Amino acid sequence: MRLANLTWPKAERYFKENDMVLVPIGSIECHGRHLPLGTDTIIPDRILELIEAKNDILIAPTIPYGACQSLADYPGTVNIDMEVLYQFLYQVIDNLYRHGARKILVLNGHGGNIKVIERVGLDFQKKGAMVVMLNWWLMAWDMNPAWKGGHGGGEETAGVMAVDPDLVDASEIGGSLELKNINENLVATGFRSIRFKGVEFEVLRSTPEVTDNGWIGPDHPNTATVEWGIEMIQTTADYVVDLIEELKTVELS
Repeated sequence: MRLANLTWPKAERYFKENDMVLVPIGSIECHGRHLPLGTDTIIPDRILELIEAKNDILIAPTIPYGACQSLADYPGTVNIDMEVLYQFLYQVIDNLYRHGARKILVLNGHGGNIKVIERVGLDFQKKGAMVVMLNWWLMAWDMNPAWKGGHGGGEETAGVMAVDPDLVDASEIGGSLELKNINENLVATGFRSIRFKGVEFEVLRSTPEVTDNGWIGPDHPNTATVEWGIEMIQTTADYVVDLIEELKTVELS
């Protein structure tokens, strides 16, 4: 059930009978040369469609922008300052809270939003509400470790392919991942992680300083298939539907 499609009397009726709402959030950012900038909203939006087919939870409009500081230099990326994003997300949830929402599920498609969601969640926990953060790509790892992936790798590529294979530019899926080391002894292993003498720590660098193409992870994009994406997205949606039903039984103090 989409909030944007309801009249206000129907929304009023919903909140009299239900205290749960689903708030989706993603980003517009680089996901390698082969994936669309909207990957972090395209995949969650498909998950929402599958949830809606099985459950009548109220779904708020997707917040398409996120905190993307490290990727801001890639053309097309829209980076929202974390304080601004916090204020925006807080206001969205606060309005839903005033209308009666007490169990707020945040379906998140972007890792850069996690700290903001955590902050908002703790704020509303103090007000007697529960904010449940659903980072779909991390949840999928638990559902099937074979789906584990990085940023713009096989996992997300498969997810986009499940929505529309034409959104993936296969001609831009190149060879092996090459990360930029700081020197021969300080070896890059991820967005921020550096390994030295077998120990990893973080050096905070913008992503173009780490990789030319913008994808990072153990899952090469060329491993992605439509079948993988369809199964993964459906499994994630089914899990969220089951979780919604379980959360209905939770009594908040």
